[in-house]
Amino acid sequence: MKIYLLSLGAGLLVGVIYSLLQVRSPAPPLVALVGLLGILVGEQVIPVGRQLLDGSSIAAAWQKAACATHIFGLLPGHHGRAETTTTPAPDEKAS
Repeated sequence: MKIYLLSLGAGLLVGVIYSLLQVRSPAPPLVALVGLLGILVGEQVIPVGRQLLDGSSIAAAWQKAACATHIFGLLPGHHGRAETTTTPAPDEKAS
């Protein structure tokens, strides 16, 4: 129930901001899409900020937080490929 109340509060806040900008609801498609992009980018502020506070560079922080995958989705050519690195199992010997 808490997530629904927080979502409602965020929606009310956005509605107030749109009202101050004199954007009527429903917002024109371009305004709505730019707003959604802002939400996607805004979701990455905390994870990237944490990485920056840990001493990472901005590029490393962006990569560690997997921002590109979250914002752009799975890009063409990456279907079926995992982005995680694999390590050999303990019983396998490196040659």
